[in-house]
Amino acid sequence: MTIYFETGSSTTSLSSDDLRQALAETFQKLGRPKKALLLPPDHTRLFSRAGEITSLCYEMLGDAVADIMPALGTHSPMKPQQLEHMFPGVPLDLFRPHRWRDDVVTLGTVPAEYVSKVTDGLYNRPWKAQVNKLLRDGGHDLLFSIGQVVPHEVIGMANYNKNIFVGTGGAEGINESHYLSAVYGIEQTLGRANTPLRQILNYAQDQFCGDLPLLYALTVIQQMPDGALHTRGLYIGDDHETFFKAAELAHEVNITHLEKPPQHVVAYLDPSEFKSTWLGNKAIYRTRLAIADGGRLTILGPAVEEFGEDGEIDRLIRRYGYRTKSEIVELVKQHEDLAANPSAAAHLVHGSPENRFEVVYAAGKLSAEEIRSVGYTPGDINALMARYNTAGLTDGWHKDVDGSEFYYIQNPALGLWQATLTS
Repeated sequence: MTIYFETGSSTTSLSSDDLRQALAETFQKLGRPKKALLLPPDHTRLFSRAGEITSLCYEMLGDAVADIMPALGTHSPMKPQQLEHMFPGVPLDLFRPHRWRDDVVTLGTVPAEYVSKVTDGLYNRPWKAQVNKLLRDGGHDLLFSIGQVVPHEVIGMANYNKNIFVGTGGAEGINESHYLSAVYGIEQTLGRANTPLRQILNYAQDQFCGDLPLLYALTVIQQMPDGALHTRGLYIGDDHETFFKAAELAHEVNITHLEKPPQHVVAYLDPSEFKSTWLGNKAIYRTRLAIADGGRLTILGPAVEEFGEDGEIDRLIRRYGYRTKSEIVELVKQHEDLAANPSAAAHLVHGSPENRFEVVYAAGKLSAEEIRSVGYTPGDINALMARYNTAGLTDGWHKDVDGSEFYYIQNPALGLWQATLTS
């Protein structure tokens, strides 16, 4: 097991030439592949620089790049214009869609005893390690997974083999992974590297992926208060240590510790990135450890037009709404449609403020009635965008028009905010 390239610190800022050199060193040590499958994230991870790294791989390897499969998970397939924007210079005929309900194979099953052990007995079902069949059957001599390590609500720190088992995973594996993490607890998961789900995925990789030529490139990105992005680290390797080194740096640069819990947080959802609450609720996940009890979260989502990116999940969100964990667990026991879609149930848990703070959701393309029906307070997107001039705001504390204080976050997907909560 090898780390082929590593660099990173809280003051590092990697350029495009740095990324190109890192890949050149890696391919020199590893050997030039004959047939590579690249596995970047989709456009919802636009700021990860995975698109740029993918383009550089194509530039350097040429025809050896046989296939590129964005690790969609349950997300909608990327549109041609999104592919062109995120992966400049890469021919569109190289891209393969991942169909998470259909095109998957099961590599093995993590036993229930192990799942129970790592979840402290809270979840005791076996977990299927599923991947897109192209990974197993495509005849590639390199499976290059590319992405960003950043705090995450389901697994603690995103990416690494989550990009494989969830990003190119199947319905059973995705559903169970999300739900077992929700049952374990989002507050016990956020920002932590060695979570129960991570241990399960690592077990699956160790036990079932020995014949897969996996390699990982992991970036660590920090967004500054003025919006500037710096690539603080890049780690390329094929083992767990590659991930844990990246996660250590992400913990340092992607978690903001506030001196006090805000009574009001305003979070902006960039229209190019967020079109659903399925994605946009990162504003809830990443701020819930900071917001004061009885406080308020205002979400500005001008392009939010749906709840779930998948038709069935959208229906389930509309039917059941965002409720407390205890309520959702009971509903899963009572209703077959929700029990058949545990990832949707997990999302409903994660998107609930647990009656601790108010969520004002200003969705540009959903009605007030729709927002209210799922448990949030509707907000007028035009009035709130006028009140909070996102073009002129930087991350941090600001005075509202009524003299009160609010904390602004321009991209909740790029970090995690924590404070000592008070009642």
